Order: sequence, then structure tokens, then C-alpha cells
Amino acid sequence: MVKILFLEDEPTISEVTTEYMKMQNYEVICARDGEEALEFLKNNYFDLAILDIMVPKVSGLVVLEHIKKINPQMATIMLTALEDEQTQLKAFNLYADDYVLKPFSPLLLLKRIETILRRTMGNRTKTEEVRGLYINDEAYQAYYDNQSLQLTVSEFLLLQTLKKEPNRVFTREQLIMKIFNEEYYGNDRIIDAHVKNLRKKLPEKYIKTVTGVGYKFDQEGN
Repeated sequence: MVKILFLEDEPTISEVTTEYMKMQNYEVICARDGEEALEFLKNNYFDLAILDIMVPKVSGLVVLEHIKKINPQMATIMLTALEDEQTQLKAFNLYADDYVLKPFSPLLLLKRIETILRRTMGNRTKTEEVRGLYINDEAYQAYYDNQSLQLTVSEFLLLQTLKKEPNRVFTREQLIMKIFNEEYYGNDRIIDAHVKNLRKKLPEKYIKTVTGVGYKFDQEGN
């Protein structure tokens, strides 16, 4: 059984989300603050940690940093606010697997959990030697000159969608449906945030902005 550490100080969010996860047969241990999460990590093995960043005593980022020191292979999802770009960047620098914006749909979170666990636990596919940009669909990984780009799941799905149909212009709404399906209830600014972060990780300028419409993939990367 997959074991999940869930750090969330808001009782309603914690209770409702935990019930959804238990319905999927996940074993869930809930922490109300960062100190409690660190204590649970001392005596338990977890396959995945879901960490709200803004929690009492010790922040979710400190817990994330601790996890990456003691068990770098543990999957991690950060819960954060769209406007807090600096915090998002800190999470990426600590190699969080993905982040989900609050407020969120529990069904969306479950899909993220399933995707990340498939990537971190169930697939050990090795990448063949390929020059340039290469996407391994089965492993949910992207590489450039055989070096992992360390993408979050959301960033990977965005890049995968654009690259499959080069030069097609996708609107933000179309990209939301491709990445989140109907489970995302926020505004389309989330796509701009993902594009901005993805561009920082890509060595070439593959993603082009089409003013007033959306984004497209340019294979030339110029």
C-alpha cells in the first residue's frame, strides 16, 4: 500500500482530501504543522509527501528540504498559491515533483498523485542516447542531450502537449484541458506560470508566445 504524508493545517481541507485519498486505498498520515511532519519522517517510510508550504512552526519548504536530504527518491507535491512566485521557485530549486494551487479539487490532486507515483515508483525505463530535446512519454521525463530537465509533472505535460503538434497554436483554455482535464477550477494564469518556469529549464527557445491567442512549439528553438 502506498503511504502518504499529508502536511496541511486547515482542518476541512485535511479531512476532505484525506478521505479522497483513502478511497483510493492510500495510507495517509496527517501532520498539522511542520514540526509534526518532521517527527513522522523520523519513524516512518513514505512513498509520497504532500506539503502545504504555509503551515505553523516549520514551513513546508523546510520539510521538503529535509526530505530531499534523507530520501531524495521520495515523491513530493507542494501546495501553494499562484501569486507566490518566489516560493514556487524555491520549491523547484529543492526538486519538488509538482505543485498544486490552492484552492484545489481533490480529484485533480488524485490525478497528480497517480501520475507522480507512476513516474517515481513504477517506471525505470532508461533513456537512449539522443542529442537535443527528447521526451520519454512512459517515464514522464524530458531530456536535452541525455540530461534530465528536472521538470515537474505539470511542466512535462505542457511540453509534451506542445511538442506533439509543433507550430499549432494552443489557447490557454485548450492547454488547461490537456493538462488538468475538467478538474481545474482556477483561472488560466496557471498556464502562464508553467510556461515561464518551463522556459527557464529549456536550453533553447522552443515555446513561442502568440500574442492574443496562446502558445506554440517551435522545433528550431530560435
